[in-house]
Amino acid sequence: MENNKSVAKGIIEERHVKDDFYLLCSENKSENTWELKRDVSMDYLQFHFCVEGSMQLLFNGGSYKMPLEEERSLILYNPQIKLPINILLEPNSAMVSLLIPIEKLHAFFSREAHFIAFLNEDNRDKKYYKEHPISPSVITVIKQILKRNPHPVVAPLYFRAKALELLSLYFNMPQDIDLEQCPFLVDEKNVAKIRMAKEIIIERMTNPPTLQELADEIQLPLNRLKEGFKQVYGDTVFGFLFEYKMERARQLLSGGSLNVNEVGLELGYSAASHFIAAFKRKYGTTPKKYVMGLTSA
Repeated sequence: MENNKSVAKGIIEERHVKDDFYLLCSENKSENTWELKRDVSMDYLQFHFCVEGSMQLLFNGGSYKMPLEEERSLILYNPQIKLPINILLEPNSAMVSLLIPIEKLHAFFSREAHFIAFLNEDNRDKKYYKEHPISPSVITVIKQILKRNPHPVVAPLYFRAKALELLSLYFNMPQDIDLEQCPFLVDEKNVAKIRMAKEIIIERMTNPPTLQELADEIQLPLNRLKEGFKQVYGDTVFGFLFEYKMERARQLLSGGSLNVNEVGLELGYSAASHFIAAFKRKYGTTPKKYVMGLTSA
């Protein structure tokens, strides 16, 4: 790799989930690109999630680079050669990686392995590379992994639960989108418009436009907006917005500077009861009980 003063050695926070099952986390809030390295044996599957900013995976001593943009995931497996982790994490970026032996993953899905392409008996010894968009539910879990700092006593259980939740949500996504059969995703202009739609609804989440207004603003037919948003983000427009608002609510409540009513108003709920009902639907508890749980932890 070229000697570049703007590239600094970064830190991977490693969480030992159980036995030989690991979560790797890193947030680069510096002005330099970070280089992250870790050795990985050939029997491991690697799941990489870029939740903010962008990153590059380097192979063959840096001679080959594979970019991974914001809200994209990549799964890697090659039983013929070692694929040590060598990542360039750009400034203002965040990533989570999941490392799990192929046999352990196969054990999780032993009865349903035929539904997962690379776990089929015919494919288990073949290399596998697949990139996917990250769904809002997966983004929520990744941010919980990055931001949550549980009590040391419960931390192993917490991160094991989150790692398993991440796996289950990943395999619940549409896994076999064929780009040749999906001209929408091949058209980068359309994808850029869908990303613009996402930014618009986040920016105006307190008073979001209707679907038709949103379609008009990004200059896409309504049916193309619906279809494309589901393909890129794995959810409907307002399903994505709900997930985003609930994660934002959790962050604001955890911060402790706003009370329940203020958080509801911040997110655009005209009545506290509407916010409380939405929060309970998502997390199974009320905002007040959630905050009480934080203070008692």
